[in-house]
Amino acid sequence: QVQLVESGGGSVQAGGSLRLSCAASGSIFSIDVINWYRQAPGKERELVAAITRSGSTNLADSVKGRFTISRSIAKNTVYLQMNSLKPEDTAAYYCNARTGSWVGWGQGTQVTVSS
Repeated sequence: QVQLVESGGGSVQAGGSLRLSCAASGSIFSIDVINWYRQAPGKERELVAAITRSGSTNLADSVKGRFTISRSIAKNTVYLQMNSLKPEDTAAYYCNARTGSWVGWGQGTQVTVSS
């Protein structure tokens, strides 16, 4: 099974940027889709961005124009570039991978945006 490890979280002021990384222990090219989810305290987990094996991407409406999802197949890593951060982006961000019936999760990384 592929293990996922997130990094890049931290604390920034509103308007700032962060880049999250999701490093996989195996080839991400074999994974059907890799997603970024987030969960704020007291709220349900929300799908933020997705990238498929073919490279197609999708972003939640709440982050379109501010976030970008990309990947490096050579590094087996998926990135979430987050610009123009808002306090409402504060959450724990999780990397998720799905292939067939297999689903994997990373441990999460905290993003805190102050006003």
